Amino acid sequence: MTVLDITLHYLAPVGPRQLRAMYRIRGVYGIRRLSLDEIRHSILVEYDASRLQPEDARALLRSAGLDADSVAEGVFDAG
Repeated sequence: MTVLDITLHYLAPVGPRQLRAMYRIRGVYGIRRLSLDEIRHSILVEYDASRLQPEDARALLRSAGLDADSVAEGVFDAG
């Protein structure tokens, strides 16, 4: 398994509806973790690269009502 993370920057404030949708995204097979940073207006998405692509993560967040652009991507050892 190759675990990747992508940090996405969002423009509009995150409200209760988006938070509920993000909670549901956590149940998507291949998503390992979501972390919201309201100060930096960013969301860290940790995912299994054998299951998802970066665009899949962006699409999931867009479906949650968040307009997010990629800031940075990283690879780390899942070991």
